[in-house]
Amino acid sequence: MEIKVNFLDKLRLEAKFDDFTVIADQPIRYKGDGSAPGPFDYFLASSALCAAYFVKLYCVNRDIPTENIRLSQNNIVDPENRYQQIFKIQVELPGDISAKDREGILRSIDRCTVKKVVQAGPEFVIEEVENLDADAQALLTLNPDANAKTFIPGKDLPLEQTIANMSAMLADLGIKIEIASWRNLVPNVWSLHIRDAHSPMCFTNGKGSTKESALASALGEYIERINANHFYAGSFWGEDIANAEFVHYPDERWFKPGRKDALPKEILDEYTREIYDPEGELRASHLIDTNSGNAARGICSLPYVRQSDGETVYFPSNLIENLYVSNGMSAGNTLAEAQVQCLSEIFERAVKREILEGEIALPDVPQDVLAKYPGIVAGIKALEEQGFPVLVKDASLGGQYPVMCVTLMNPRTGGVFASFGAHPSLEVALERSLTELLQGRSFEGLNDLPRPTFASDVVTDENNFVEHFIDSSGIVSWRFFSARADHEFVEWDFTSKGDNANAEEAATLFGILEGMGKEVYVAVYEHLGATACRILVPGYSEVYPVEDLVWDNTNKALLFRTDVLNLHRLDDDALAALLDRLENNELDDYLDIATLIGIEFDENTDWGQLTVLELRLLINLALKQFDAAQELVEAFLQYNDNTVERGLFYQAMSAALEVLLDDELEMDDYVTNFRRMFGNPRMDAVLGSLDGSVRFFGLTPTSMKLEGLDRHARLIDSYKKLHVARAKTAAVVG
Repeated sequence: MEIKVNFLDKLRLEAKFDDFTVIADQPIRYKGDGSAPGPFDYFLASSALCAAYFVKLYCVNRDIPTENIRLSQNNIVDPENRYQQIFKIQVELPGDISAKDREGILRSIDRCTVKKVVQAGPEFVIEEVENLDADAQALLTLNPDANAKTFIPGKDLPLEQTIANMSAMLADLGIKIEIASWRNLVPNVWSLHIRDAHSPMCFTNGKGSTKESALASALGEYIERINANHFYAGSFWGEDIANAEFVHYPDERWFKPGRKDALPKEILDEYTREIYDPEGELRASHLIDTNSGNAARGICSLPYVRQSDGETVYFPSNLIENLYVSNGMSAGNTLAEAQVQCLSEIFERAVKREILEGEIALPDVPQDVLAKYPGIVAGIKALEEQGFPVLVKDASLGGQYPVMCVTLMNPRTGGVFASFGAHPSLEVALERSLTELLQGRSFEGLNDLPRPTFASDVVTDENNFVEHFIDSSGIVSWRFFSARADHEFVEWDFTSKGDNANAEEAATLFGILEGMGKEVYVAVYEHLGATACRILVPGYSEVYPVEDLVWDNTNKALLFRTDVLNLHRLDDDALAALLDRLENNELDDYLDIATLIGIEFDENTDWGQLTVLELRLLINLALKQFDAAQELVEAFLQYNDNTVERGLFYQAMSAALEVLLDDELEMDDYVTNFRRMFGNPRMDAVLGSLDGSVRFFGLTPTSMKLEGLDRHARLIDSYKKLHVARAKTAAVVG
């Protein structure tokens, strides 16, 4: 994690990281003002807080109340050496906690990350650089042997060279990657989380059987996602980019809508129109680009090559964003390597859906077949020793597809997790299933798995498939566990042994889709210095239903974005019109405004917590529609999960509205005790909201220029690096 420090007045310091700002000072005895904790105080507190976090996690996962648990830490300083200290952590537990859980709570503290880092002894590297912002060298180094060449199936270059190439490419773009966490819970199963130090919203997870393969996986995923603009999907990219020569890619094209909002004839083809517009309801206005919001330019469309005949077909950027999310994108040392990964991912998710939707019972992989892969067997054995039964299944549906499945059961909670993996190699597909199972997860995290059900309507619900796509945490049918399999086990193998293995395997996977009657469309991206691609298989690889283009399109943001960002500048008529749109567009009251309009507000601000319901409430107050405001205040207090401070503001507002709306009550009779209960600053805000002197309490003014939105600005900074690189490459090629 990158922490930037600013020097404030006197001895005060300001540390900025992620979306947080921490102020440090020194005690008066050390020439400070004592206005904030000192750096060492924060260090001590971090250990106690980390210990308490692991206690809380243990208790939450076992439904143990924490109200009566107390924890404290004292540091005992050696009088002969103040750098030699003992941190004594003490926990007071209620009498009704069992002996087993008492031991478990104490052991959970031993997992404290701060404690482990201190005990291991961190290494400090202190150096001078010419420019902190220009120092874009990757922070991750494994320092491999220069002569080492580790080849793994599916990679056209050694892991060491793959990591070096990807790290250098990101550094050249000015992206500073940091490793946020590693996990290695069982043998031969590694995962890690990496992110952009400047823009932590840009992150990926990697997995593999070794530390190096997991790092290569994370870097590859990062590169595929910047090439496909996935990190920035749904976000407003600002007016400068919206009006630039290109928005997404130099080869994009913009097409004007036809008469009566008809789809432009230049987009899609006959095959895809039948899939995306089966009822004839799709209009051009549904496909306006969400990121630019520039409806005047038309429909931003991206070129894809139809594999059946090599023709170029233009897909609206909005359609891709809404239906495919991150499915079918990959980066590789070569195009063929990337294509194999893309197609494998598409099969993994489509076959997984077919199995779950059909409640298909899969055959077990025989033990003699599993024994061929001792590294995988060791990982499974370690999971079972931790008390998690593991089922290894052949998901190829009789040898049709290169897909495997590893399913974990948690007898402590009754939950299950079905993890799927795909690759032309059965071994690699099996390894991916296992590593996906534990990617970014702790053993405690396995207590949150959903329970299987015989209720078919729950399993086949569209939202359940979306959950399976996002993090594989959807619900599985009990029928999936039947000992009577619906297919015979097949020890399949789609690999090629030739010199051009990846190219031949890609051809094999394309051939499967062709045999299914599917058209396949491919876009190749090389503007950023790496080879990446995106593959669309209409009618097969969508994540969200095609109806979302009409009924739940991300570009509904365009109905609200400008007015919400200019909220403080709107007159009453404009506010009433905005309120009408908020109430009559079938929005979820608890949808956050950040998602609705595509703006990354700081999560720790009132903007970051703002929901549709609360925005409606604040507009009602601004328009002095107090009856409607009171109804929404009660809904907010009953259901909304916001900060304690915001809750107290609305408690005070509720009381004040009760007085205001009751003809027999006078505010002057209550305001003194309201102030004693809620404090003067809070009551000033409440009364100001009622008399009109305070509007949209807690929401700082901004506009379409996005001033004051630091988190969003960092996201756009990240995208601008890609935009500049694409423009330079296009200029050279042109």
